[in-house]
Amino acid sequence: MKIGFIGLGIMGKPMAKNLIKAGYELVVLDLNKAAVDELTALGAQAGKSNVDIANQCDVIITMLPNSPHVKAVVLGEGGIIEGVKPGTILIDMSSIAPLASREIYEALAQKGVEMLDAPVSGGEPKAIDGTLSVMVGGKKEIFDKCYDIMKAMASSVVYIGEIGAGNIAKLCNQIVVAINIAAVSEALILAKKAGVSPDLVYQAIRGGLAGSTVMDAKAPMMMDRNFKPGFRIDLHIKDLNNVLETSHSVGAPLPLTAQLMEIMQAIKLDGCGVEDHASIVKFYEKLAEVEVTR
Repeated sequence: MKIGFIGLGIMGKPMAKNLIKAGYELVVLDLNKAAVDELTALGAQAGKSNVDIANQCDVIITMLPNSPHVKAVVLGEGGIIEGVKPGTILIDMSSIAPLASREIYEALAQKGVEMLDAPVSGGEPKAIDGTLSVMVGGKKEIFDKCYDIMKAMASSVVYIGEIGAGNIAKLCNQIVVAINIAAVSEALILAKKAGVSPDLVYQAIRGGLAGSTVMDAKAPMMMDRNFKPGFRIDLHIKDLNNVLETSHSVGAPLPLTAQLMEIMQAIKLDGCGVEDHASIVKFYEKLAEVEVTR
């Protein structure tokens, strides 16, 4: 089986590497030539275009920033749809709007092409070590057929429901992550402002009910002033925009999520859009006039 992989960014590149490690034959494509060269050095082939990949691959994976990028690569001029053959499967692992997933699915269905929406969670570290969480929407039989491919990049691959359900699950994930980071930020700010070691507070509470994967990933980054992006503020803003648009369309008020969107917008205006979302703490630091350190 030959797999096309389009999008070799922070997440896509290590995901593609894990597919190669698992023994899959890969054809890769990205605007960043250095990323393509890195993958070809590991045994992948370089695709010439979206159409070229569509012509030669049985399964195509896209890992792109947002809905417009996926729609352009799949449905736009020179897109996958122009070269794809019936029976091909598209696995879109980008985090995009559920309605966009359904639009792409319907267009591909007219060509006899199947599609899964399969966004991931875990950030760059879990993309590197192959322990991502994948949330999948689409036909169950197509999910079953592609399970092993996705499992090569993840420790958890869960079928959610019909097309678009994967991205609904990812939006739910992004709500919990954003609010959790904000809660960790508030707690560490309180500790620092009260003259208590944020690190010792973190160690004390991480084993109890307050403990979480988010806390363990982000609290050390905050205290070490390490805001190298595993997942950028700009991308989380994109996700929360999709969350709020979807919530408005289905009539689900999300006041805490709306507040987090404004906090992230403020952080972006301070020049932190390209930093990791752990930099949410900087919003609270600015209010409290204190810096969270160990």
